[in-house]
Amino acid sequence: MSERLALHGGRPVRGTLLPYGRQTVDEDDVQAVVAALRSDWLTTGPHVPAFERAVADVVNASHAVAVSSGTAALHAAVFAAGIRPGDEVIVPALTFAASANAVLYQGGVPVFADVRRDTLNVDPADVSSRLTPRTRAVVAVDYAGHPADLDAMTAIARERGLVLIEDAAHALGAEYRGRRVGALSDLTTFSFHPVKHIATGEGGLVTTASEEMDERLRRFRNHGLETGFARRHERGDEYSPMVELGYNYRLPDVACALGLSQLGKLDQRLKRRAELAQRYRMELGGQPGLLLPAVLPDVRPAWHIFPVLLEVERLAADRRTILAALRAENIGASVHYVPVYWHPYYQGLGYRRGLCPTAEWAFARLLTLPLFAAMTDEDADDVLEAVRKVLGHFLR
Repeated sequence: MSERLALHGGRPVRGTLLPYGRQTVDEDDVQAVVAALRSDWLTTGPHVPAFERAVADVVNASHAVAVSSGTAALHAAVFAAGIRPGDEVIVPALTFAASANAVLYQGGVPVFADVRRDTLNVDPADVSSRLTPRTRAVVAVDYAGHPADLDAMTAIARERGLVLIEDAAHALGAEYRGRRVGALSDLTTFSFHPVKHIATGEGGLVTTASEEMDERLRRFRNHGLETGFARRHERGDEYSPMVELGYNYRLPDVACALGLSQLGKLDQRLKRRAELAQRYRMELGGQPGLLLPAVLPDVRPAWHIFPVLLEVERLAADRRTILAALRAENIGASVHYVPVYWHPYYQGLGYRRGLCPTAEWAFARLLTLPLFAAMTDEDADDVLEAVRKVLGHFLR
């Protein structure tokens, strides 16, 4: 007889909750922030361009513009792409809402494309089928840190004269065919939320090879002003004219100081995440009741999250019950993501279920297991034990 589940009153695998993701802040991170706090600049100071240059160097990008969040980065990218009211932008259905919300912010129309069944990244063939004369841009999301099919997406964009926006919030440090994500698309956005590879508290960044887009991004994050404070001071200008409608999306110096300190640990964090992911893949690859998304041979994922797919047909429970059972064992499993157009707000805009069958198939089965750089081998032991315990109980 299988061990009694914690969900049913049994003893949990762990005594405390293991979250699906968590930041790591070391003493040198703290001291970097303290130094910034004691400097003359809390915002719009020297740490901002230093952080931008450092990230650009890591991903081999020409230009990098730091902003206040990953969502702000997406909004800025959609703006820089020239999206106007009525323009269509194709967005994967299986992503966080911000990937599509940024299109709405500019008055654009998100058109949802389905995902591939193997990697759960956007399906280029489905993207092609949804192009119309009003399409102006396409968004490729690097789901879970696995780069999308960027060659195919680039070919689509070039053939139709579209802007390719890569949502790499999950993929800082990921590689596609030997090149780091960040210099492979017209615009690439990153997030520095605490559960990501490096943290600035909140924060984001956009990379591009285009000087024109770089300038637009910089104006956009600063109210649409033609010049920033430093340039105005240098030129002796009385004021800076506002030439576009922008936002206050600036990332403060204190946040950039934290980001600079954290960036120096990126490679070791990527290595640890890869070690954990490899162990999961080896030990769960043959687990009855479970499927693992594919990892293609020409990529190196950054492993922001570790998604798995339940074989619900083989289980005497649905995903909601399995999720509750894992959480009762103090394993902080989560779900990434509900198809964006299922959200009530999008339903109110007229989107209907059934648009993207593979994304909906995946959503009914998806679970995210804990994965972050500070996890110990013992933490991973607990995750594996809990998964086996729960699935073993519900396996038909």
